[in-house]
Amino acid sequence: MISIMDTDFYPEVLKEFNYSFGDVFVFDKFVVSEIRQGVDFSWDNHAKAVIDDVFWFLGTPDGATINLISNRINSYSVMASDWVKFFKNSYFLNSYIVVSDKARLSNATIEKLFFKGTIKHFSQLEMAINFVKNDMVEID
Repeated sequence: MISIMDTDFYPEVLKEFNYSFGDVFVFDKFVVSEIRQGVDFSWDNHAKAVIDDVFWFLGTPDGATINLISNRINSYSVMASDWVKFFKNSYFLNSYIVVSDKARLSNATIEKLFFKGTIKHFSQLEMAINFVKNDMVEID
């Protein structure tokens, strides 16, 4: 697993948000999140701040145009039921993509129970980014 900072895509970052719990990178067509090791990621302590910052920067009131790539380079937990709070606040995503190896995929499986939509999975960050850059067409 590789950080976005160690790829050829990193120079394309429009805005970088650095938090004590992780980093978020805003690009033209997508947003990449990288949460730190051991974090218990929740709506109240983490996600709300990220949403406020990213949506304000992009000028979107509801996030419906955002493609979120969760680059799971570290082991951490996501409070899956907090997706209910996300949708209760009338927020949306154009797409939600998880990049992880099989060992870290179990949390995404639980998130599917609460996420309104499809969670796409890739094992490599480059594949996920190319998927979004090519207007959601899978590239072999």
